[in-house]
Amino acid sequence: MILYVRFRLEPMYEALLPHLIGMLGQFTPVVEATPPDAALADVSGAVRYFGRGPAELAAVIRVRALALYGVDCVIGAGPNPMLARMAARDAVPGTTLVADDPETFLRDKPVAALYGVGPATARTLCSYGLDSVGRVAAAPLAVLQRIVGARAGRELWERARGIDRTAVVPNAASRSVAAERAFDRDELDQDRHRRALLSLAGELGARMRGEGQVCRSLTLTVRYADRTTTTRTRTLREPTAHTADLAGTAYAMHEALGLQRARVRGIGLRAEGLAPAEKAAHQLSLDPADDKARRLEAVADKARARFGPGAVVPGSLAA
Repeated sequence: MILYVRFRLEPMYEALLPHLIGMLGQFTPVVEATPPDAALADVSGAVRYFGRGPAELAAVIRVRALALYGVDCVIGAGPNPMLARMAARDAVPGTTLVADDPETFLRDKPVAALYGVGPATARTLCSYGLDSVGRVAAAPLAVLQRIVGARAGRELWERARGIDRTAVVPNAASRSVAAERAFDRDELDQDRHRRALLSLAGELGARMRGEGQVCRSLTLTVRYADRTTTTRTRTLREPTAHTADLAGTAYAMHEALGLQRARVRGIGLRAEGLAPAEKAAHQLSLDPADDKARRLEAVADKARARFGPGAVVPGSLAA
């Protein structure tokens, strides 16, 4: 049995996810993080070990998340990851929905609700009268393959019958990393905002370089005194983990918000679309300053690895 746990995290508190994943690890070692706010957990062994059903385990998980971290969650349970995700989508906050009968659970759902079916595919299927998951499940495999292609038709035919061959992969490489900075008081000073952004870019860059990863985009989240937030995402010119590039993009997004008199309570930055650094293309630069900055960055990373994260910091952060 698989649980899909979606934590109700505010954008500024995405850095709590690793702690919540650790809490799930107390129930089962087979936990896969799905940032920014969810996780898959295979509790087949936990059901036998604790002698409790998936709904009972989910209730205990919800209580612990609330008690330890003040975070509520929505939980879906099913025999595979697809059904667990879809059950969580239908569950109301603070509850668990168990999809233990795939045929009954899927039959009357619109085809667009089927996991992996996008708007274009849904329109194509509806034009042939296949507007519900039950009708897709009843259609011959050959018909579906003629409509959407051989491979896609096979996957669609299986999913409509509640079949999902994917597995929960523990310790899978993360697809995003996040960090945040909270201010002691409502902060209007733009320089302090920029210092926070530089610190965040440095932290994310160091973490990605240490894991041999680069990111394709950055998401900036600003939380205000009235608890509202603003979120902006920007794609980088090229995948990178270079702190200067990350900071430059973060500065540009921050300036575009025009926060001259905004009372800012906290700033968060998330690197998304992570990929192995060795597979990423890098545009060669003829600027000697850029090459020097990257060499200095590599030396600084070695110093931090040996003497701690505070061994080398930018001058503006050391002041």
